[in-house]
Amino acid sequence: MSEYHFSSISPADKRSQRLMDALLKQEGIERDKNLDYSVGLFDEDYNLAATGSCYKNTLRCMAVDSGHQGEGLLNQIVSHLIDYQHRQGCTELFLYTKCDSAKYFNDLGFYEIARVDGKVVFMENRKTGFSEYLADLQATAVTGENVATVVVNANPFTLGHQYLLEKVARENDVVHVFVVSEDVSLVPFEVRLRLVREGTAHLKNIVCHATGSYIISNATFPSYFLKDEDLIIESHAKLDINVFKKIAEALSINRRYVGEEPFSQVTGIYNRIMKQELEACGVECIIVPRKTDGTSAISASKVRQAIKDGDIEAIKNVVPETTYRFFASAEAAPVIAAIRGADEVIHY
Repeated sequence: MSEYHFSSISPADKRSQRLMDALLKQEGIERDKNLDYSVGLFDEDYNLAATGSCYKNTLRCMAVDSGHQGEGLLNQIVSHLIDYQHRQGCTELFLYTKCDSAKYFNDLGFYEIARVDGKVVFMENRKTGFSEYLADLQATAVTGENVATVVVNANPFTLGHQYLLEKVARENDVVHVFVVSEDVSLVPFEVRLRLVREGTAHLKNIVCHATGSYIISNATFPSYFLKDEDLIIESHAKLDINVFKKIAEALSINRRYVGEEPFSQVTGIYNRIMKQELEACGVECIIVPRKTDGTSAISASKVRQAIKDGDIEAIKNVVPETTYRFFASAEAAPVIAAIRGADEVIHY
């Protein structure tokens, strides 16, 4: 048996990058665009025998060369990545894998949260992690004939978001608002959550929650083992909805509202699948047309563009007073600097 050594694979190490890409391709995987750290197990001739990577608190892009199967290398890769994550302070870990690999990862201490049969399984390293999350949610449950939910990123919170939540609050007894807590947006989670709470303080039947790691964003859903773009969107939607069904049960939710996104193919496919899947299990899915500023739909992307352009006054008529007050304050300086420093602020 060969001797192997670990070596991190940096973006500047072109040879190792090529070897990693070739190994992943051999195993039917395309390298994920979202990776923070990659490692390889190399033999004495510096041939790559196995690889794995991390993005935030997820493990991904793990593969073993077919000539080295049965040597326990994937176990070593997973152990190394877990140790790396622990050294970064991440103890709650998640991974996505093909259905036929789920049992292997279960043997390594990962537990299934949800799956899309034949496509993808979402797993975590805590046996009771998701059940504890559901129990915490259940403690906030409020009874009512119509219990609704909305999931927002609010990057940042606009009059469009406020209009949607006001409508949902009028039409339902209780509204659970989930704010995407993954920090992959230009406006940090803590600011987004605060602005949602401040912008809905007048709505007394709203309960705000962080999504945690269980409602999956487009930015962190892995697409590296799904080759068709529509299949990626469909699998993401179905996996997200399978998780959401358990959340809906915990909170007795019977309605989910989503904002219409006429310019986004991704959101259009996502909303269509969501409506089909939810209504099949008795949860009404209501798609609400976007609020306009009189000429076009209000969007967080346009707000970010105005901020990038240095025109804070331009956002005054499309965001709540609470959002405007934040961005006009000295407190917003780091957020404004991040937006102005971004190459791209228009996201569809």
